[in-house]
Amino acid sequence: MHLDTLTEPEQRVLGCLIEKRFTTPDQYPLTLNALRLACNQATNRDPVVAYDEETVNAAAQRLTRYGLVRLASGHSSRATKYRHLAEEALGLGREEIALLAVLLLRGPQTPGELKSRSDRLVGFASLEALEEVLAQLVARGYVQALPRRPGQKEERYVHTLGSSTDSVALLPERAPTPSAAASASAAVPSLAPRPQPSAAAPSATRELEARLERLEARVAQIAGLLEELTGEQLTGA
Repeated sequence: MHLDTLTEPEQRVLGCLIEKRFTTPDQYPLTLNALRLACNQATNRDPVVAYDEETVNAAAQRLTRYGLVRLASGHSSRATKYRHLAEEALGLGREEIALLAVLLLRGPQTPGELKSRSDRLVGFASLEALEEVLAQLVARGYVQALPRRPGQKEERYVHTLGSSTDSVALLPERAPTPSAAASASAAVPSLAPRPQPSAAAPSATRELEARLERLEARVAQIAGLLEELTGEQLTGA
């Protein structure tokens, strides 16, 4: 397997398995239904997707052939479950794999964004500590920096495990022709500037995201239990 061959569903499945091992270890490994819910959850995902079970299962099966995922079953469960093998397959440590998961799930991000969003998985003592780990991922070829956009202060980083809509950002931007710019200006109505968020907004947003994720995790747990119960009933019949 080459680093740039993972499809978008495969990237999402791998990112979810890594994330859930950190955030909900009591529900890990994941059943197929729990994995589907994790892929489609509305929090901590960019873009938000709506994969069906067939798409998720096909992606997970391909990842098993790549050596990045394997099938696992609990001691008291007949349901098929999945766990990732990213540390062994990619030769990464806990902090490196956590950053890679956030990039897989949320696309290109600045070091500051990565730090705040990776706190759920692994805590970095400082931004400098995160940047050291990020540099290691870049040196290993798993991550690369994107060209800065006009007016952008911080560099953004993207994973290199597969092509996606994010790969468009790697291409240099070309200035639109005067006629194209005029057409676009006429076609798009002017928007009033958005009000600046208060200092408390990021904290409130993170708290809301955490609450939603706990709720989604609980739904996934219930769905997994129902799936196991249905399997046992069918076996007994």
